[in-house]
Amino acid sequence: MELIDTHTHFFLPEFAEDRDKVICHAEQLGVTSFLMPNVDEQTLTDLLDVANSYPGKCLPMIGLHPTSVNSQTDFSLEWIYKGLQSGRFIAVGEIGMDLYWDKTYKSEQEKVFRTQMAFAREFDLPIVIHSRDSMSEIIEILKSEPEIPSNGVFHCFSGTIEEAKWAINHGFYLGIGGPYTYKKSNLPELIREVGLNSVILETDSPYLPPVPHRGKRNESSYLRLVAEAISQNEAISLEEVASITSKNARKLFKLDLLN
Repeated sequence: MELIDTHTHFFLPEFAEDRDKVICHAEQLGVTSFLMPNVDEQTLTDLLDVANSYPGKCLPMIGLHPTSVNSQTDFSLEWIYKGLQSGRFIAVGEIGMDLYWDKTYKSEQEKVFRTQMAFAREFDLPIVIHSRDSMSEIIEILKSEPEIPSNGVFHCFSGTIEEAKWAINHGFYLGIGGPYTYKKSNLPELIREVGLNSVILETDSPYLPPVPHRGKRNESSYLRLVAEAISQNEAISLEEVASITSKNARKLFKLDLLN
């Protein structure tokens, strides 16, 4: 059985003391690959250090997270473009908008988002979209683009069934993780409606741990708990959940071309 954690921040300080142990435990539970979205220019060195330490296993993306955008942002994003020219990144992410914490830099976030989507088109890479409290805004931005990107994922999808169907109809995948297991989550109903053919699994570790680990550090081994919950709710085997979602991840991120 193969599970792929399509969104983990293994390079953050929360894993500095026991990264080897955490990865080993995840592998014992069937998690074979760990895809790492970047946060900002300051995290890039740590991200690449981890990718170099676990070649072919911890795979790096590059991007500027919306909560790192402010009035001092260099909107040329030359460090991202230069990184993409190296050819070692599997996606542009995570990018998008976050209106949960602060709406002050909404226009700046949109500008950075559009620039990074243009980079992704130029380098033929998928995008990993962060859309916290901004799903409707993200969709409107995508609709207004000269060409709607059709190669990406809505990380930590939290929209409506209608928004999920729009995303799927335009070629996007839905990133599903710990929140699927939360008591008030609409995700079980949503997945029952749209199916698994456009779903990939993620942890967002160290954030958003599934039940029964809420309030603790999330880690990639907990991805199996999400897969088990989906298996129970969809009345299909765990192996089938793993097979479908891993196949989707391999297709989206072109993982088979890396081997």
